[in-house]
Amino acid sequence: MTSAKSARRPHHWRRDLIELAALFTAVAVADAIANLIGHQPDGPYLLVASAVALVATAAFHTWWARRHSHAPPSDEADAVPVGAGGTEGEAEGVGAGGVAGVEETGTTLWRMRTTVLDAPGSLAALCTALAGLRVDILTLQTHPLAEGTVDEFLLRAPASLQAQELSRRIAAAGGTSTWIERADAHDLVDTPTRVLSLATRTALDAAELPLALRQLLGRCTIHSLPAVSVTGRATGQSAPVEGVLEETVMRLRDPSGGVISVERPYLPFTPTEFARARALVELDARLGPRVPRSEDVLTLPEGNAITVRRADRADLAAARAMHDRCSQNTLGLRYHGPVADADRYLDHLLSPRFGRTLAVQTASGRLVALGHLLWDGDETEVALLVEDDWQRRGIGSELLRRLVALAEEAGCDSVYAVTQSRNTGMVAAMRALELPLDYQIEEGTLVITARLTSEEAARPSAPTEQARR
Repeated sequence: MTSAKSARRPHHWRRDLIELAALFTAVAVADAIANLIGHQPDGPYLLVASAVALVATAAFHTWWARRHSHAPPSDEADAVPVGAGGTEGEAEGVGAGGVAGVEETGTTLWRMRTTVLDAPGSLAALCTALAGLRVDILTLQTHPLAEGTVDEFLLRAPASLQAQELSRRIAAAGGTSTWIERADAHDLVDTPTRVLSLATRTALDAAELPLALRQLLGRCTIHSLPAVSVTGRATGQSAPVEGVLEETVMRLRDPSGGVISVERPYLPFTPTEFARARALVELDARLGPRVPRSEDVLTLPEGNAITVRRADRADLAAARAMHDRCSQNTLGLRYHGPVADADRYLDHLLSPRFGRTLAVQTASGRLVALGHLLWDGDETEVALLVEDDWQRRGIGSELLRRLVALAEEAGCDSVYAVTQSRNTGMVAAMRALELPLDYQIEEGTLVITARLTSEEAARPSAPTEQARR
């Protein structure tokens, strides 16, 4: 658009002089022609005919000029040329609905990863294909490989667009090994911000390292493999300081001993992802053992005060003393095996690498209960042990409620408890959560699973993988 100031042209006296001269010349010529024709026999008729033709010509010129100076722009003028900053999808025309005259009622977030040749124009071809599908690119990461580049996109697409169609268009644009899955609002955080947030969480709590790796790398299975088993035997699990990357598996040296194994069978890890994971593990190693020290003082119905806090390997001696005070029946319900081996599990259970532990101690400082939230690959287990003299006072239910809250905070979809059907206290505590429960009995052992999210939300969307080309 032009402003009124720029639309006005300056008025010069030379133009007026030229127009006046032209007017006098035209009058002189017209007078000469009139005198010449007027003395002929048919002169008056020719003058009238000439005047009519002149008026008709002037009227036609005025109509033609007004029509083309005020006409709306044509459809071709609205089109965006492909070579002038637009794309083929944009060149089809934009209607009242936003794009191509179609009004979208909703959008869907997708995460897409595809491999392209490391050549000029390869990324532009992908972007052109996405624009043709009316897909908006929200974020883009590139993972250089020895041959080619892995491009990872966060996309906002029309709700009507299917993953198969998106994958087909990307394949036609040169993308291979394409992986597409649904995303959510949490993926809108840019990568540097997310990595800094995960590093902060890891720095505050050693138990956050497995969770941070899972959130950093997406859907994957993480196992902490100790160097020494619970029976005291060497497991032979080790990894070099720099770690090992084998396509869909990475092995990192655990600062507390052993190996952290990360598996993602459906999608190979890139060197960039391996470097990020190794940096988190190195941060954990430099900071050493650490557990946030927070305590909550609660009053039981009978008036006794107890303290609930996080526990770690520093509480090993107090936990073994509690074992000595527990009956054989209580230990048997908790560990489902020989009671003599119960003490061997404590070092494993109190390690922040395998989960989080809550301890309950009395006003005198004696440990009377332990609650464990254990990372078990893709699943999460909860376990409770309450000293006999402190049972049936609501301590187990309080610990379980807090453990479930920690699981929800960690993004777990469900938690499960392994117990026996005669352990009525544990069954009652799980029911008191008022969550959907699933029961399964295997060889006399009862497994109770509590779903923390709705079934529809917990079900992962089926990813679509393009055939290798």
